[in-house]
Amino acid sequence: MKPKPDIIDDLLGAWREARPDLDAAPLGLVGRVLVLARRLERRVDVALAKHGLSLGQFDILATLRRAADAPGLTPTQLLQSVMLTSGGMTNRLDKLEQAGLIARKPDPTDRRGVIVALTAKGRRLIDAATATRFAEAQAALPALSARDRGKMEAMLRGWLNRMEAKSDE
Repeated sequence: MKPKPDIIDDLLGAWREARPDLDAAPLGLVGRVLVLARRLERRVDVALAKHGLSLGQFDILATLRRAADAPGLTPTQLLQSVMLTSGGMTNRLDKLEQAGLIARKPDPTDRRGVIVALTAKGRRLIDAATATRFAEAQAALPALSARDRGKMEAMLRGWLNRMEAKSDE
């Protein structure tokens, strides 16, 4: 059974007509990954909005939650785990602190630095939001066998690793 054409098929057909001299085939995979990423991100935004969180705020709180054994993380450590500029991080931290979800404390190893830690309220919120996030991710998965899902994950991991290696060059 032939799959139903999608928006990317339409785009590829239009490029084949407009620029037959170019090979638009790579856009088939790359375009679908980009469209899926946008749609998945929208789903995540809707799921997290139930908790009053954006994806960026969730990422910061989740990073702090995963580091539960540590007394907190420095803003630099947080930056390494989320994709933000330092200005963006400061803005998000300010909002999370105003909401009572994190606290900034002096860094005992660096008198000029601070440590960011979850508050009890922040921990309760991120625990609830994480359960919602994981359930949303499960619901978003395609109907694949465990074997096919493993293959897809391995291929995507390889692609991501190659892209990251190229960006390090």
